Amino acid sequence: MKSRLLMTLACATFALPALANDVTYRKDIQPLIKAQCSECHGSDSPTLAEFLLDQEKYKKDKLGPRLDSYADLLQLIGWPDTGAFMRRLDDGSSTADKKPGNMYKELGSNDAERAANLQRIKAWVGEGGWNLNRWSARGDVPAITKEQLDKLKLKY
Repeated sequence: MKSRLLMTLACATFALPALANDVTYRKDIQPLIKAQCSECHGSDSPTLAEFLLDQEKYKKDKLGPRLDSYADLLQLIGWPDTGAFMRRLDDGSSTADKKPGNMYKELGSNDAERAANLQRIKAWVGEGGWNLNRWSARGDVPAITKEQLDKLKLKY
């Protein structure tokens, strides 16, 4: 019994990286974003550039930058709004104050669903790619490094 449990744990440990490689935008992330985020970040939402021109107006309208395409989403991960996606969805485990991002609650209707969806997104971003850093340093937060950017997987 003990050896069977150890074998199961060993197989699961080696299988997890393979599962992470199988997470793609088309198969996993796009449907998740459509289900959880499209009300405020769908095709009727402004592009990131439009949103940045009049953030207060769009916030009053309960609209954020659109996330309905791979290209739109990458702007909030890599550039120009580096790390914004991660800062908004983080569960607090990546911050000193342990406060979750303002959109973490939208990842699901309960803690288990939110945690599972966050893990799926983190697997898609890539091991070591989940960074809250911005393109340029701000306050105590350093700028993202080339090494951190190189860890982004974001498989289409």
